[in-house]
Amino acid sequence: MSFSSDVKQEISKLEFSGGQAKALLCALFLSRASLNWNRGETWLSFQTQNASIAKLVFRLLKSEYHVDVQIASIRRMNLKKNNIYRLTVYSQASEILESLGILRTGGLYNVPPYSLIRSERNARAFIQGLFLAAGSINSPKTTNYHMELTLPSQDLAVMAVKILDRFYIPAKITLRKQSYVVYTKVGDKIADFLRLLGASQSLFTFEDQRIQRDFYNQLTRLDNCEVANEMKTQKAAREQLEWIAIIEKSGCKVPEKIVHVMEARKQNPEASNVELCDAIYAMYGESITKSGMKHRMAKMKELALSGVQA
Repeated sequence: MSFSSDVKQEISKLEFSGGQAKALLCALFLSRASLNWNRGETWLSFQTQNASIAKLVFRLLKSEYHVDVQIASIRRMNLKKNNIYRLTVYSQASEILESLGILRTGGLYNVPPYSLIRSERNARAFIQGLFLAAGSINSPKTTNYHMELTLPSQDLAVMAVKILDRFYIPAKITLRKQSYVVYTKVGDKIADFLRLLGASQSLFTFEDQRIQRDFYNQLTRLDNCEVANEMKTQKAAREQLEWIAIIEKSGCKVPEKIVHVMEARKQNPEASNVELCDAIYAMYGESITKSGMKHRMAKMKELALSGVQA
């Protein structure tokens, strides 16, 4: 199973009742349900490919409304051949939707009434329902962190962003084909989102993988930095050896301190400036600072350029 499926399965095992159950059902129905009329009869249909979600909806409809729910499993004939679970309520469909505050003449409202999601618990349940119906989170093993809710209307997307903001989870909206996608790509905020969903085991998995990724990324950055510094040191050393060759060929008079640097560089062709300071102390008993070495290198370059001009 995918990481998103694991999260949804974990949410589906949680207990919901009262206002929280209604808020969750409301989110599921606004995202994925269809309302049907035929010869004066009204019925409600909900479809999902996730068996755990189908069981949750079935359980909540039974416990909260005591209605007869028909469930059917449809085998898809595409390459993945996933089952589609269709739940249908023929009796009391209108009463259920009216109790959720989303039934209007000709269909369903795009968003729930504020009274349903006023409390923090109900708002949280509503977000849980949106994720079950239309959410996904990239596996923490992938290169990018990404959470999204693919929603059918702009109004619902805007409301989802506002609710997430109540829990300090900033999100953005983008239009993809005919759907409005609410998303965030910030690892810390996705962890907060998993915490909001009540998916503690998935949160642990996400954080564990994220820590490992960040650790290895940091090691890689340090390795790259060390390689870059080493290449920089070697390039500088090659240039200094070229300067020394020019100075010696020109036969110009060289101060004793510069001679010490030249001899130390020739005997230590790959050493850094700091290592050259140690080499000069070992060879001549002379203490020299890093800045002093830098000054002498500048003087050596000046002598080399003078030798070229001569």
